[in-house]
Amino acid sequence: MYISCKEARETNYWLRLLIETKMIAEKQLADLLDESNQLIAILTSIVKKTSSSADQ
Repeated sequence: MYISCKEARETNYWLRLLIETKMIAEKQLADLLDESNQLIAILTSIVKKTSSSADQ
């Protein structure tokens, strides 16, 4: 899950880079950016919960 979270963050970075450089219009990537943010939140939550339970 940790690696998946890292990959999702990297994807989010590249999507934001495409928007900032105006290579692709923000409205075209808005749904993908939103979905990547949701995936990051879910994966981060899983990683935190599993790492805290492993520490116990």
